[in-house]
Amino acid sequence: MESVNKLTAISLAVAAALPMMASADVMITEYVEGSSNNKAIEIYNSGTATVDLTGYKLVQYRNGSTVATDMALLDGQTIGAKKLKVIKNPSAALDLAVDVDAIDGSAIYFNGGDAVALVKDGTVVDIIGDVPTPTDWGLDVTLKRKLDALVANTVFNAAQWEQLPKDTFSGLGSLDKTAEPEPPVFSCTGAKIVPIYQVQGAGESSPYIADGTFESEAEVTVRGVVTARGESLFKGFYLQEIKGDNSPYTSDGVFVLLGEAAPAEIQPGVEVCVQGKVTEYFGLTQIDIKTDKKFEVGAKGDVPAPVPFYVADGETLAQALERYEGMNVVLDAGSDLKISRTFSFDYAGKRNNMLVSYQAPLMKPTQLYPALSAEATALVKSNLENQLFIESDYKPADGEIPYFPDFNVETGYIRVGDQLTNLQGVIGYSYGAYRLVATNQITAGDFIRGDDRTDAPSVATKGDIRVASFNVLNFFNDVDGGNTNPSGSNRGALTLEEMVLQRTKIVSAITAMNADIVGLMEIANNGFGEKSAIKDLVDALNDKQTPENAYSFVEIADADKYDGQYFGSDAITVGMLYRGGKVTLAGAAQVIDTPEQHASAGSVTRTKNDKTEVNPGNDAYQRHSLAQAFKIHNESLTVVVNHLKSKGSGCLEDWMNFEDSVDPADQQGKCNAFRVSAAKVLGETLKDVKGGLLVIGDMNAYGMEDPIRVLTDFDASKSDRDIMTASWTTLDGKVFERQGSKIEKGYGLINLNTKAHGVGTYSYSYNGELGNLDHALANTSLANRLVDIEDWHINSVESNLFEYGKKFSGELAKSENAFSASDHDPVIVALSYPAPVVTPTPTPKPKNDGGALGYLGLALISLFGLQRRRR
Repeated sequence: MESVNKLTAISLAVAAALPMMASADVMITEYVEGSSNNKAIEIYNSGTATVDLTGYKLVQYRNGSTVATDMALLDGQTIGAKKLKVIKNPSAALDLAVDVDAIDGSAIYFNGGDAVALVKDGTVVDIIGDVPTPTDWGLDVTLKRKLDALVANTVFNAAQWEQLPKDTFSGLGSLDKTAEPEPPVFSCTGAKIVPIYQVQGAGESSPYIADGTFESEAEVTVRGVVTARGESLFKGFYLQEIKGDNSPYTSDGVFVLLGEAAPAEIQPGVEVCVQGKVTEYFGLTQIDIKTDKKFEVGAKGDVPAPVPFYVADGETLAQALERYEGMNVVLDAGSDLKISRTFSFDYAGKRNNMLVSYQAPLMKPTQLYPALSAEATALVKSNLENQLFIESDYKPADGEIPYFPDFNVETGYIRVGDQLTNLQGVIGYSYGAYRLVATNQITAGDFIRGDDRTDAPSVATKGDIRVASFNVLNFFNDVDGGNTNPSGSNRGALTLEEMVLQRTKIVSAITAMNADIVGLMEIANNGFGEKSAIKDLVDALNDKQTPENAYSFVEIADADKYDGQYFGSDAITVGMLYRGGKVTLAGAAQVIDTPEQHASAGSVTRTKNDKTEVNPGNDAYQRHSLAQAFKIHNESLTVVVNHLKSKGSGCLEDWMNFEDSVDPADQQGKCNAFRVSAAKVLGETLKDVKGGLLVIGDMNAYGMEDPIRVLTDFDASKSDRDIMTASWTTLDGKVFERQGSKIEKGYGLINLNTKAHGVGTYSYSYNGELGNLDHALANTSLANRLVDIEDWHINSVESNLFEYGKKFSGELAKSENAFSASDHDPVIVALSYPAPVVTPTPTPKPKNDGGALGYLGLALISLFGLQRRRR
């Protein structure tokens, strides 16, 4: 008995569960998955009578799903005997003949990973593609049913279908799909060969393309040796001159666009001659031969040796990459390219890749400079010109790096700041960025470590006490029988195994930090009882502590609890741990309410191009802050834990600025004014605190963004731009500010990281840029006690594939160590609180009156003391 393909077996099982068809005069006869919106399905009536299509519809099984989604309802349509009907995307450019019966289907937008079925009254009549559908099964192809196979099937039979190139539309609407004549064999004989470096030129675009256009007027003929094939990310192949012009200003390589995988005979080392127009495709100089396929394959030889890549003095990385566009290069020590984002998902490119930059990882502009300042604006531009994405041609499987097969959590890790060497690849350009498509594999020894892992922060043994801030990345214990939170949602571990791993990693990190007070963010807001997340974490943490170093957690008063048990109404909250053997609680915990924003629908308007719109209704919330005073040797220390509104949310000001669906232009993220409102409340609440004050937490604001400036040293008289609070805010249920107000002066707290290390510190990485979202701000009294402060880089520079969740990491092994315990680095502050020096009180000597009794007394005392010493 023949073995059955696994996918086929699954398809048969799914089909068996589907309703069986009664009859099938109507069937699918063509499937078009072309470029952009060029999507269409052709159906055919093989019967002898007109069919009313009421009850019929086209459905798709999207991206491997076994559940169908409607694409086009055909109610009210008819199809004549032996006739065809084309259902197409409304924006498709198919150039159909005028007599073709075609209708638009608004949801005809299937892709190469979707099976498509024709359904009648819930019963599958005909289907194309397996269910579940393999990835990219029908990508960039036209499939037409063979004339000798006009029989509908409820299980896909690939043998019934003929595959044609992408954007083949000539047969749509006609069963008479005669074979197109074989094109003549192309030859370069007698053609004028143009050197590749001449096609590339020394500028950003080819000299063969006139200004304002994207394509040369005439075709050119070039000859070179294939250095790499492109079958997925770039579909074609790369050609390079055997002998270049030895000029550092022109590239000796070029990409040849086929629009599909190259024929098998086109392999690295093979000489190929091609003829086509030079095009600039979104910044990539290429020779386009996808239509006529004009190429001639020659002899096979050696692949040209990769050229060491370097950035010349005075040029940007982007300018250097333009000089190598299309070439086969190798990154060596002199390339000086550092990891700026470890291997993870690139939302722009919709694939996993890695980002490198020249000389140093990229810093978030508003970490270093105030928003919209000339310096911040310049750094935004500079960062965009200092990026190279490291790619594989095919999308890699979860948890795997194709060019680094030994990627692992213990010895084969990659960290931001590592220098990448010995990787070979070809330089391309897509999605607005340069990309190196790797052609070899590297090992862990090819990464030059910058700031390597440490088992503990250096600050862990400094000072008399240590205070830490730690965002624990949604630590929820729901899967271990924990209490639910007010929203009833679980943002954390999905299985008990994941939850235990997450807890173990957090415990490993906190234990190594050796902090006496720990502020927590993103811990489940499920109370303080036996089944709470904070109790669960403390119990696990104390299993690793000595009795004198055991932790307790701060609990708010019952009167401050939401619904009698929670700290606020969000799914997550802030918390605080402390070692009772090192610090003593001084009074009850204080809840600092933060503002809410409520603007009812229609209460606010915005105007653009003389068109006025009213707001749809805006409600925004942010987590309350937690303050606790401690006594340390009779000295007072107040610690305040915060987690301000996230940058990804939406607030009224974003809507008013037409930035509700785009990133705000000031680079500070959404809800910035709302965070400023919270900073104002914090500043006012804490301005009269006696003794030491330390404000810590994930402020969701980088070092020079408005909320941090408001809490520290902002002075409106010295600023080029105003800092405003949010409008339509309430506080503790009462109106706080109907209109946003201008901040005139900051509240004078001192950024301890800036004080100790300058502004270039970081605890978080986003989109390849580093900065501090996690802060430690102190009043002058506490700042004078600073011994040291450290962002312990166990998370921001590590791969998120090492985190507890398995959703995107495949079979990648995990570790219980502290690295990737979260996505934020902990910030640890060492403080000087020396124990008071006790001066001993001297024992008075007995008086001697000079008499015999006096001398006798001294003698007895002396003798008694001597006897005690001898005993």
